[in-house]
Amino acid sequence: MEASSAVSHRAGRWDAVLWTILGPLACTLIAMGVNHRLFMGLDPLAYEAGLQSAVILPLCVGTPIFLFFSLKMRDLAIANHRLRIMAATDGLTACLNRSAFSAQVDARAAMSGTTMGAGALLILDADRFKLINDRFGHQAGDRALELIAETLRATVRAGDIVGRLGGEEFGVLLPNIDRVSAGRVAERLRTAVAGITFVADGRSYPLSVSIGGVVFDEEASFELLFQQADDRLYHAKQTGRNKVAMTSYIAAVAG
Repeated sequence: MEASSAVSHRAGRWDAVLWTILGPLACTLIAMGVNHRLFMGLDPLAYEAGLQSAVILPLCVGTPIFLFFSLKMRDLAIANHRLRIMAATDGLTACLNRSAFSAQVDARAAMSGTTMGAGALLILDADRFKLINDRFGHQAGDRALELIAETLRATVRAGDIVGRLGGEEFGVLLPNIDRVSAGRVAERLRTAVAGITFVADGRSYPLSVSIGGVVFDEEASFELLFQQADDRLYHAKQTGRNKVAMTSYIAAVAG
């Protein structure tokens, strides 16, 4: 998102420069054409003065006007871009929110089976998270979620996407990956979260996540992938927590 914002800002600057240059230039050419028709046939000094005014006035008056409006348009474009980012971002963890994350998964899964290759969806749920809220309060719980989100983003591969699905549940989209590699990434994420030092009220409290994952290499949807990954997550929870359980996408579930 930061890279996208930087690209947008650079594009906005170039748009402002182009409008500032091309706007007055267009006005100058139009004014010269009009004055040419108006002063044509008069004495040379009047004709020359008419053409000079057609150049000087648009450049002196038009350039500041076009610069002002170009900068205002750029500010508006930047504000709209920031609003789009805010609308797609979870306010607490700075991850994508559920709506934006599911849209990313849908877009990726719709292209699976083409040259885009396979992918995987991981669903991560913080273990015994209610105990943190009950024992230390919701503010401490929010801090724990922030630490988990920071750890996930720092541990995933470049190009992987992290989202918060709600509560203490996160999603990770892994593009271009097979089941073995997806399992390795999931295990790395589990280990990284288990290594977090979380301190509340002067006491350390262990954090861990259970992970369910589904690998897909054909067209699917977030809803179907989530159902199968969530089933694996439930299995990881039921068999001891702080575990990874993976499966491969079964299209028959869609029926």
